[in-house]
Amino acid sequence: MTTTLRVIVDQMAGRVPGGIGRYTEELTRQLIATAPRDCDVEGIVSAVSPSVVDDLTRRLPGLAGLSRSRLPRRELAAAWRLGLPAAAGGMIHAPSLLAPLYGHDPVNDATQVVVTIHDVVPWTHPETLSSHGARWHRAMARRARRHADAVVVPTHAVAEQLAEYLDFGDRVRVIGGAVGSTIVLPPDPDARAADLDLPADFLLSVGTLEPRKGIAPLIRALARPETRDLPLLVVGPQGWGDLDLAQVADDAGIAPGRVRSLGFLSDTDLALVLQRATVFVYPSLAEGFGLPIIEAFSAGTPVVHSDAPALVEVGASAGVVVERHDAEGYPERLADAIGRLLDDRDLRERYITAGSDRVRAFSWRDSAERVWQLHADL
Repeated sequence: MTTTLRVIVDQMAGRVPGGIGRYTEELTRQLIATAPRDCDVEGIVSAVSPSVVDDLTRRLPGLAGLSRSRLPRRELAAAWRLGLPAAAGGMIHAPSLLAPLYGHDPVNDATQVVVTIHDVVPWTHPETLSSHGARWHRAMARRARRHADAVVVPTHAVAEQLAEYLDFGDRVRVIGGAVGSTIVLPPDPDARAADLDLPADFLLSVGTLEPRKGIAPLIRALARPETRDLPLLVVGPQGWGDLDLAQVADDAGIAPGRVRSLGFLSDTDLALVLQRATVFVYPSLAEGFGLPIIEAFSAGTPVVHSDAPALVEVGASAGVVVERHDAEGYPERLADAIGRLLDDRDLRERYITAGSDRVRAFSWRDSAERVWQLHADL
């Protein structure tokens, strides 16, 4: 008799898959690869087109099947928020809170539902989400508290923070992510670097201008002499709300053109800019995991990051940690950390080595095996 794990892969088909889409794809691939004997993996998706079904099947080789709901994504999310068991049943793993959460008996009806909560942003920084998105996440988390058999979080930091808002008891499991398998250099790195107009030396960051990401304080740090007038390239959108990078740089007295948005990059371009950066800076004030840090470690680039608990946990002293409290002094402390790496080659090499060692602690295969073990334990 075959045991089937049904994974909700709908985020992969989203208009903007984002980090959860990447997480879903990488985890599902490895769940397929590590399936125990007499176990297989099926996908669950909303009412997407046949071409999307074909694309998902191509990207997830070995998938035993793909169940397509009769409801489009928006309606499916609404139905599951109301507790309707649409496209539900069996052993289900949700890489997000999009899951069929309703009263069930895991012993007698063989239904088992595990959800994933990536961060506590809907509670701590709801202004960075749409009002509907923040309400939906909080509502689904409350449903998870009542009906989920287990909750996966990426770090112990998120587990501790989540407990301040919802009591899941002993149902929480910490299972992190890893560097994506598609983050690889392009065939001709030098030619592509020229296409992207990459400087010989530059600072790199990832994020938007939303306050939680800390990009604005990083731009203000460029006014300090410790940063040596290096340009800052930012992976992500040019603006957020009424702000844009050029405006923030101008307000900080930064020379025109010194701060540049790279927009959204392909995985190969991201690998390239991470490898070519002189220092990677991740000044975010609140995160659930901090994947860009380990991506930079993997690329052999020294990292400066804030002391947000999840980043400290993931970085494990392999990056230069900057205290994020006292907002007024944060830019100066960022500049000081950057300057120390720029001024001391030996220090920079030590952090590169530490990062290369640290990234080995993260593996999608290990994460998938721990997911299988979690479902076996349940």
